[in-house]
Amino acid sequence: MAQAYSPGLTITGSIVLRKDRILPLKGDVLVKKGDQVKAEDLVAETLLPGKVVPFNLANKLGVTANILKDYLRVKEGDILKKGQTMAETRGFLGMFKTVVKSPIEGEVENISSITGQMLLREPRIPVQIKAFMDGLVVDIIENEGVIIENKSAYIQGIFGVGGETTGEIMMIAEAPDEIVTTQKINESCRGKVIVLGSLVTYDVIKKAIQSGVAAIISGGIDDHDLKVLLGYNIGVAITGHEDIGITIIVTEGFGEIKMAEKTYALLKRFNGHRTSVHGKTQIRAGVMRPEIIIPLEFKKEDLTVAESKMSLLEIGTTIRVIRQPNFGIIGKVTGLPEKLVPVESETLVRVLEAELENGEKVIIPRANVEVIEE
Repeated sequence: MAQAYSPGLTITGSIVLRKDRILPLKGDVLVKKGDQVKAEDLVAETLLPGKVVPFNLANKLGVTANILKDYLRVKEGDILKKGQTMAETRGFLGMFKTVVKSPIEGEVENISSITGQMLLREPRIPVQIKAFMDGLVVDIIENEGVIIENKSAYIQGIFGVGGETTGEIMMIAEAPDEIVTTQKINESCRGKVIVLGSLVTYDVIKKAIQSGVAAIISGGIDDHDLKVLLGYNIGVAITGHEDIGITIIVTEGFGEIKMAEKTYALLKRFNGHRTSVHGKTQIRAGVMRPEIIIPLEFKKEDLTVAESKMSLLEIGTTIRVIRQPNFGIIGKVTGLPEKLVPVESETLVRVLEAELENGEKVIIPRANVEVIEE
């Protein structure tokens, strides 16, 4: 029989991770190969060009473009302060001068003697890249960034919003199916990555933001609450850039869904440990998952990255159902029939037999599951 493959989701107590930390354009790398770095350490920085501001200098002076150079007090490349004189006419007997001052702080990008236009550029924008996770710098990409490796406990979520952040894991839910209320969110949660149960509500999210929580990890989230929080429907765009004051990672899906026992147990095991998380999610055109990275102690010789491979479906494989019914429930593959089976749409598809964690035995289209890699 031909081997069967399915999209994979990793939940493991130990894995070797490699992360590229790359600048958006060339800049300076601040560390060297072999350096041990912490998540908050800066590893590279650069300056993004500021916004260009067109300015009709000849018109402001009341002169023609071809003689503009005779009245300039600045040149291309000069740094400007707001209100600084850029050009002035001589006036009559030293009087009745026309003086043109800079409307912004920035620099002179270009001066045209043909159009009389001056292009000003607002101040450059500093961009700094942090390591994001504790680890070892194993390679340098000159003027661009670094590659960092570490050994971590690692969980991939289903969906997330919000950018990169770090904090100590704090178990709030006493069980993976608990719906945590606002009463459990208080000042003690400040700066923490809090773990909830089967659902994070809008009220809990708002209380968490007010309490300074770094991130929330939950089994499920209501899509209406998410829309209210963001102010728009998320669609199929890449998430992770939302400026909402918190990062949210959903491990199971939308709605009230009990957090997987394995995920909950792993987070509980590392309660109080520092973790690095992000909510970046992309489903189409290159899958990107939100991540929970809990650094472990390691030696350099431990850093052997396993070769990337497709997730194999076989007897005994742990899977998660990703469509209704049984959405979000985890189970084990018990059979892989070769015969095609008709579904409701009358399409013939390949199926698998599985025993779910609630004891139910089901037959599911293989496209309706994803492998949980351990």
